[in-house]
Amino acid sequence: MPKIEIPVGNLRLTEADKKAVLRVLDSNRLSYGPVSKRFESAFAKLHDSKFAIFTNSGTSSLQIALAALKERYQWNEGDEVIVPAVTFVATSNIVIQNNMKPVFVDVEEDTFNIDPNKIESVITDRTRAIIPVHLLGLPASMDPIMQIADRHGLRVIEDSAETMFARYKGKTVGSFGDVGCFSTYIAHYIVTGVGGLNTTSDPNLAVSLRSLMNHGRDSIYISIDDDSTNDLERFKEIINRRFRFVSLGYSYRATEMEAALGLSQLKRKDAIVRRRKEVAARYIKGLQDLREYILFQKTPLDRENVYMLFGMLTKNGEKRDIINHLETNGIETRDLMPLINQPYYVSRYGISENDYPTAKLINAGGFYIGCHQYLSNKDIDYVVESIHRFYKK
Repeated sequence: MPKIEIPVGNLRLTEADKKAVLRVLDSNRLSYGPVSKRFESAFAKLHDSKFAIFTNSGTSSLQIALAALKERYQWNEGDEVIVPAVTFVATSNIVIQNNMKPVFVDVEEDTFNIDPNKIESVITDRTRAIIPVHLLGLPASMDPIMQIADRHGLRVIEDSAETMFARYKGKTVGSFGDVGCFSTYIAHYIVTGVGGLNTTSDPNLAVSLRSLMNHGRDSIYISIDDDSTNDLERFKEIINRRFRFVSLGYSYRATEMEAALGLSQLKRKDAIVRRRKEVAARYIKGLQDLREYILFQKTPLDRENVYMLFGMLTKNGEKRDIINHLETNGIETRDLMPLINQPYYVSRYGISENDYPTAKLINAGGFYIGCHQYLSNKDIDYVVESIHRFYKK
């Protein structure tokens, strides 16, 4: 197997990152505490939200977001949630795991994001929510999505696992719907090893999310600091309620070590985003003459693309050949988020790709390569040259 020289993602921890973790270890405090609180506060501010809740993964954040809304609005088992037909499998898995039904909507060919024009045709009297996905670093068309949600009384969960800091019409992702969901897993913008975040400006929803990630515990006692009070009556009340569970929750907590990594990396988020945009611009310029063979994700003028990954759509059935060519030459690739053709979904729901023509095109021809800040210009030029070599054949 050829050695991967240009991976889809990478990580290089700085001395500042390492010192931040060592300070946590020196503090002898690993459970939720002051570092996590500072990380949450900084992240919420960067995403135009009042609250952020730090979990152990982006999937966990999605899971508790839907669980919290289901509990608040007393949705029934089998009620429906709209998701795009092109996304990572976690987006729809959490719907099933909440005993609800995912309903798929095709995507736009130019952005790869959910097509707002196709949403209303699948809304029924059992539809409860929409989960738009900001795919590969590009925000979805949130204005029309929010208008549809308002018209039909639907809740909105933003799956922003692949898009952090980006703005749509001047407003950041994660601040449009009821709740936003982010990931700090490997290869993302901020990498904490494991980790995810919810954002919301609803104080009651923030309490519910924090309870659900802590086994559904009574919100009076979420952290070991919560019984630190000089008010004797308050102290007695906490003692009485701190082992009380009000919801069917989960154990989705992260630690102060992950929070320290996240907080340290937030300080260089502008440089991270700037370099990812530079990498994408160099790809696009270098591959411009291959437009008859390849389509790139288009960025509308009303939004910002922060390029977590660089997606491409081959036009002439050569996807497997070009992927094999790139991988053989040390360039790592991934399929572009196939979902509706996955064996589990085909078996469970009897899905036909023909009902989602754009998703079918993307499944057949779409893939992505790395677009991270650790790529040098030499790396990018090597990728461009490798793709040109393939098409010369």
